[in-house]
Amino acid sequence: MNSTSRQNPAQWLVWMPIIAGLIVLYVPSLMDLFRGIWSTDEQAHGPIVLSVACWLAWRNWPAMWQASEGKSTTAWGWPIFIFGLLLYAIGRSQDILLFEIGSVIWLLTAILLLTRGTAALKAQWFALFFMLFMIPLPGAIVDAVTMPMKMAVSYVAEHVLFWVGYPIARTGVILQIGQYKLLVADACAGLHTLFTLEALGLLYLNIVRHDSLFRNVALAIFIVPISFTANVFRVMVLTLVTYHFGDEAGQGFLHGFAGMVLFLSALLLIMGTDSLLQFIVNRKSARAVKGVAE
Repeated sequence: MNSTSRQNPAQWLVWMPIIAGLIVLYVPSLMDLFRGIWSTDEQAHGPIVLSVACWLAWRNWPAMWQASEGKSTTAWGWPIFIFGLLLYAIGRSQDILLFEIGSVIWLLTAILLLTRGTAALKAQWFALFFMLFMIPLPGAIVDAVTMPMKMAVSYVAEHVLFWVGYPIARTGVILQIGQYKLLVADACAGLHTLFTLEALGLLYLNIVRHDSLFRNVALAIFIVPISFTANVFRVMVLTLVTYHFGDEAGQGFLHGFAGMVLFLSALLLIMGTDSLLQFIVNRKSARAVKGVAE
């Protein structure tokens, strides 16, 4: 924190026009998001991702300032800045959220390059990358990917519950258990849910910061099947709650605790996989040490 604490007010004043400009550009966009898609179950992760990204940037601010102290800036920020403004103008005027919200990453990248140089961008790269998960995706892509995911989650949930003895059958993405029928909705097994869990896994990786390259790469790869498994577990729990306690209890669980179950199960799976990878890395290290000693 030493580098940040030594900044004088004049240095902070440089950032005031930048912050004001970003507020003018993006507060209307954020208000539209909060009134629109961020208020839906499928996109409810957006504000969380934005908050976490801001926290990551704030946490890395002292390191960024220290790393970029005395370093030269780069003019490459100007074409990136112009490109970001064009994206924003097109997205805002044509109601293309992919461009409008995605432009903030390009603008922030350009601002860092123009004010603090490449060292600052290197220090803040993960916070900028994390913002990708808050950008609304085009509906055509979401629909094309979501249906196969829902089918796969429904299939696995049906077979697991049937295997343990429950009277369950499936038609497409509709599960029938006993006298109840449940539709596996987009919010339960869609692309947005996968994106949210991917963000959770990458955030976990960034926070723990393992030294082992194998452990980092393997855990990043396992995040995809972990996300799928967490979705299956969520659907199974919802199905069992409905079967044992009725449709009203199932609907209450869906709106009250389904998201908590999803994230808790995903986090436990990530931590369990990480522990297994740690065991493998430690065992390989022990064998290597034993081989050298011999």
